[in-house]
Amino acid sequence: MLALNEFLKTRGIYSLVLILFFLGVYGMVFSKNYMKKLMAMNVMQVAVIYFYLCLAQKDGGTVPILNGLTENPDAYVNPLPHGLMLTAIVVSLGTTGVALALLMRIKEIYGSVEEVEVLRRASK
Repeated sequence: MLALNEFLKTRGIYSLVLILFFLGVYGMVFSKNYMKKLMAMNVMQVAVIYFYLCLAQKDGGTVPILNGLTENPDAYVNPLPHGLMLTAIVVSLGTTGVALALLMRIKEIYGSVEEVEVLRRASK
């Protein structure tokens, strides 16, 4: 029991990220509704962003602002992954917006967002 508690304390967040990622993969593969597929894709994106943010953390790290309290660069958290993930969040919002616009058009043209129904009507 002690080993499990130690694992969850140190590496448990990676287990959560792995579960979220594969939950998104499962939703993308097995869902037959395009809206649900889009939500699963967003879950996958959140899992990847969260993974990179967790990797960027450092025990005892401080904000990378030069305030004269420390001269040791190892005491600071690297800001690059956070900046990159902020960009990834913006890209994720953009792709979600475009996907929602496409889903609206699919719903207008085919009358449904169910994959089987759209494919059936598109083949006519």
